[in-house]
Amino acid sequence: MQSKDHWNHVYTTKDSTNVSWFQAHASQSVDLIEQAHIAKDAEIIDVGGGASTLVDDLLARGYRHLTVLDLSDAALVVARDRLAAKGAEGRDVSWIAGDITRVALPVKQYDVWHDRAVFHFLTSEADRHAYVSAVLRAVKPGGLVIVATFAEDGPEQCSGLPVMRYSPDALHAEFGAPFTLVQKAREEHQTPWGATQKFIYCLCRKAQD
Repeated sequence: MQSKDHWNHVYTTKDSTNVSWFQAHASQSVDLIEQAHIAKDAEIIDVGGGASTLVDDLLARGYRHLTVLDLSDAALVVARDRLAAKGAEGRDVSWIAGDITRVALPVKQYDVWHDRAVFHFLTSEADRHAYVSAVLRAVKPGGLVIVATFAEDGPEQCSGLPVMRYSPDALHAEFGAPFTLVQKAREEHQTPWGATQKFIYCLCRKAQD
């Protein structure tokens, strides 16, 4: 996993709206959640959520039990301050600063696991294995797992760091038999300066125990 210092430096030296992964609205992620008819009281965790606007979008739609996890304390501060400025203090949001390959999450806690652009930074097999183990522990039986990474024709680096690129089938294969691929999608993300980054999204369902 990349260092906490790297990401804290990013979020203390750059405006959160001027990084390549910024989205004014996390439309693709919200669409996948809503198309799956997730209950408003479902437990949803956004892994690597940091300064992402997904938490804003979900709160605006009435979701009430949200957790945002990020390696960077500074990124979490950006999101908390943004919600406070909107008058949405985030009383329905739990904030966790931690490394997803090491953090101890509650067992069988989450109905939905969401990750846009963390998994593709895991370039070592050991880190990917630790990540999948965390998903297996923390997601409820029958829960949904939404993971987005750079597509096979996406960038080879992000924020100066190497990344893995995936097809939907290759990404699903990283998670293996306990997960059924339910839906896949492509996204052509426009960076703040107009470049196009190609992502793939996989929505999987964890097997019942």
